[in-house]
Amino acid sequence: MILDRKAPPAIHDAVEFEFKLPPITTEKLDNGLPLYWLDAGVQDLVQIDWIFPAGLWFEQKASVAHATAGLLKNGTSKHTSEQIHEALEFYGAQVKVSAGNDYATITLYSLTKHLSVLLPMVYEIITDATFPAHELEIHKQNAIQRLLVNLRQCEFVANQQIDAMLFGADHPYGRYSKKENIQELQREDVVTFYRNHYNLAGAQMFMAGKVGPKEVKSINDIFGKLPLIITEAKPLLFPAPGSTERIHKINNDPNGVQGAIRIARLFPNRHHPDYAPMVVLNTLFGGYFGSRLMSNIREDKGYTYGIYSSLSPEINGGSMVIHSETGRDVVEAAIKEVYHEMEVLCNEVADEGELLLVKNYLLGGLLGDLDGPFSILQRWRTLILNGFTEEYFYNNIRTYKTITAKELQLLAQKYYNVSDFYEVVVI
Repeated sequence: MILDRKAPPAIHDAVEFEFKLPPITTEKLDNGLPLYWLDAGVQDLVQIDWIFPAGLWFEQKASVAHATAGLLKNGTSKHTSEQIHEALEFYGAQVKVSAGNDYATITLYSLTKHLSVLLPMVYEIITDATFPAHELEIHKQNAIQRLLVNLRQCEFVANQQIDAMLFGADHPYGRYSKKENIQELQREDVVTFYRNHYNLAGAQMFMAGKVGPKEVKSINDIFGKLPLIITEAKPLLFPAPGSTERIHKINNDPNGVQGAIRIARLFPNRHHPDYAPMVVLNTLFGGYFGSRLMSNIREDKGYTYGIYSSLSPEINGGSMVIHSETGRDVVEAAIKEVYHEMEVLCNEVADEGELLLVKNYLLGGLLGDLDGPFSILQRWRTLILNGFTEEYFYNNIRTYKTITAKELQLLAQKYYNVSDFYEVVVI
């Protein structure tokens, strides 16, 4: 058959596509440590994640989770910080450690052929970190300096304050680092947090790339031999009172010409039946460049370069936040337009053409997420860490494809009540 190159190919909407989440293999190492791995690579590359319950949720002392993550690879009983970093650089590998609200993640990026050398090094970092006192002092100095610089930025202060208003200043999701918290950190605080929360018995491992049984065996030979001592976790409960004051204005820079706006409310996490439908509504409202907020406040009014609405689901709660930076003289006008767009969504059914555009945007993004081993692994990580199976993924696809404009209007009436939102303006 000869192609007619004068005839363009047929264009299909993303809603017409069938989505397939590549399967992940679940195994247990000899000591019971769970490993989830995905062979989906064409290049000789691998990503391995070690996930620990070591996020801010588990802090007994403010700032210790970030300090522990930041210092984890800065020395063991056998190797100094310089030796560890030089070895990683020699093999062209990278080890990243980060602490979020719920989990701490150690990620290794490497050529697959170097795993046999690098896995013992990561094992040493996880099981034998020493947290030298001088490294802690350097970390504290750098952290304080970054904090002081960031506090001069309106958007940074606004992010701090909106979380504190939503969850409460003593809640892990609302608590933020202060200079005195960092200064008060002692080496024993970090060592205790490390011993309690970087125990392999509580870890989960994820691997993706050009991998197979050989790489699984290499992991088992290193990480599957250590006997795991499982300790019963004590449930942590924190009140989330939120602030009784719903509007908070801060003059952070008397000479500033720009104001940071945060408008937010508490919102359920991924386990709630309204979460997937709200992903669609939030996208239409402020979740992408063609959203209602962008069209009105950026394109029509010219108040900002960008305004977005985002959902932030955590393991123990969540929030919905509208965020933007505008000229200080139009802050109030921009806020007024945000609430106006909420009212429109509550009172009027969205146009079918606009809804189709939003659905195609969401589903097109999912197609991209299913195109590479590392992004596929991230999709699986989210499912597994939240206790979901792949059926959750397919249920969301069905929601994105079939939700109606009327259903979105009812959802807006449920969640876009102005009285439920907190408001922070920092100038």
